[in-house]
Formats: sequence, structure tokens, C-alpha cells
Amino acid sequence: MAIATIRTIVFDCPHPYALADFYAQLLGGEIKGGADSEWVDLYIGDVKRLSFQRVPDYAPPDWPSTSHSQQLHLDLAVDDMEAREGEVLALGARALDLDDEGGRRDFRVYADPVGHPFCLIRPE
Repeated sequence: MAIATIRTIVFDCPHPYALADFYAQLLGGEIKGGADSEWVDLYIGDVKRLSFQRVPDYAPPDWPSTSHSQQLHLDLAVDDMEAREGEVLALGARALDLDDEGGRRDFRVYADPVGHPFCLIRPE
């Protein structure tokens, strides 16, 4: 029997609403909280929620450095890696580690607008 269940996954960031909006465009869902809020929630389908809290002196992860690690990352399954890559880049993500093996890898690594790494993963 589990001791606990996940209530939310929280991202530190400088502007909670802006980062919640990035993830809402990427994953869908409904944002609860205002543009000037210190804490914003994003409710997504069967996931309870992602939350975003303001941290004034936020320092982004430095992937793949081990001295300032990624802290956490999301693996996001996509149906068409090439098409979805263009879409996430247009939302403001930046590529950290693209597939340099001619399409043989099952993932690509990006950073959200404030530096949290996430991966686009081919379905199993």
C-alpha cells in the first residue's frame, strides 16, 4: 500500500502564469490563477495538476551539467516527433539535445522557456 499519492508537480519559475500557459499550449488543460499570481495551477485530464510558483531569484537547470543538474524533467509521448518538434519550438522551447543518430533514438531533449528540461518521446 502506498504511503502517499501525488497531489501536484511544482515548477519553480520567475513568472508562474507564463510558464503555465506554455505547458497549457503544449499539453492542454485549464489554468487556475491570474497573470500576477505567486502560484498558478494547470489541470490536465487524468493528471491531477502541474503547479507553478514564483521564485524571485530563480536559476534554471544547466542540462546536461552535473554541477547544476536538471532537477526534474517530464517525458512527453508524441505521435510524430518531427512535426511536434516544430510546434514546441514555436511555443518558446529550445532544443538541448536533438536526435543526431538519423532518427534512431526514441527521444529528444528540450528546455521550457525558463530552462526546465523535458523530452519528447516516441510512443512505445
